[in-house]
Amino acid sequence: MKTIEQNFAVPFRYGVYFTEGLFSPENNLLPEVLAQDKATSPRKALFVIDSGVAKAHPQLLEQIHTFAAAHADTLQLAEEPLILPGGEESKNNPEHLQTILSAVNAFGVCRHSYLIAIGGGAILDLAGFAAAVAHRGIRHIRIPTTVLSQNDSGVGVKNSVNAFGKKNFLGTFAPPFAVLNDSDFLLSLEDRDWRSGISEAIKVALIKDIHFYQSIKHDARKLVSRDMAAMQKLIHRCAELHVEHIGGLDPFEMGSSRPLDFGHWAAHKLEQLTKYSLRHGEAVAIGIALDVIYSHLKGMIPATERDDVLSLLQELGFRLFVPELAQQEADGQLSVVQGLREFREHLGGQLTIMLLSKLGVGQEVHEMDEELVRQAVSYLQKKHQPQPLSQV
Repeated sequence: MKTIEQNFAVPFRYGVYFTEGLFSPENNLLPEVLAQDKATSPRKALFVIDSGVAKAHPQLLEQIHTFAAAHADTLQLAEEPLILPGGEESKNNPEHLQTILSAVNAFGVCRHSYLIAIGGGAILDLAGFAAAVAHRGIRHIRIPTTVLSQNDSGVGVKNSVNAFGKKNFLGTFAPPFAVLNDSDFLLSLEDRDWRSGISEAIKVALIKDIHFYQSIKHDARKLVSRDMAAMQKLIHRCAELHVEHIGGLDPFEMGSSRPLDFGHWAAHKLEQLTKYSLRHGEAVAIGIALDVIYSHLKGMIPATERDDVLSLLQELGFRLFVPELAQQEADGQLSVVQGLREFREHLGGQLTIMLLSKLGVGQEVHEMDEELVRQAVSYLQKKHQPQPLSQV
């Protein structure tokens, strides 16, 4: 029997850039990024914009047109930008994916063109998935507009949409051409969205960098009061840690280990159980709290470290309990526990969950004691559910 064996490596490189006023005509970042492809003619680009961003920045479309006119030697708009709903709606409704793909087809957006997405993590996921599957890959530039997408979801290599009632069921690993973080977009965020992305920074700090965790604690009041310098510092370090990890041994997650999803097995299920009324970062904060308590119940961390994390999450304004966390199925099992099975199914192979051996150091485990999960939920319910006003 004869065998032909194929073996090759493909290097990937992309930059995560930080700026202000990206679409000011005098800002040359986007033209300089586009010029990296060495093309001699203007690059055709189709913009996809989160409707929430378009509403919060009513001048954005005009700015893009003015910017394109000022840099006509580098950038050519394929057509009027597409404006699509942001949030999980963009990933739940297949019509939005079809809208992008139809525009790619109609306006001649090819593999040497660019699909440039402006918005939160969900719209970046949607547009990235469309870019990855159209023509087997269109160059994709991400312009994240939320804290969570600038420091976490927008800087990585994953794209996805939801299907079959499951989060991120359809997706690809497709690195972007570039990520452009413009801090001006953060100024219009609601407090919930400003806060939401902080949980991802706490997540990565808890498993990788105790000094970063201490920095977040030190800046907690500034972060709550929307101090931009403190937030820019947090975003940069969080993005740096994510990029370092992604470029490590398993960027396309071929194994069952996914340490950057600390606190996420419960978070993904809570988003579904609350019909996505919880922001992703809000669900992650609850997931972190749950796994920190579980780590303590397993004897992995002392009560002082458990309380330190819970106190920080509270100081930042996160709710640590929602009724859906204690929701039970007909057989008495916690609904959120189904998230463990879905997490294993999504990864394939062995269940692998990241817990803490101490603050700043993660430890993977391959099984979860459902009784201890129930105790952790009960702890959050007793300590952190809203209490009724006492009767006078």
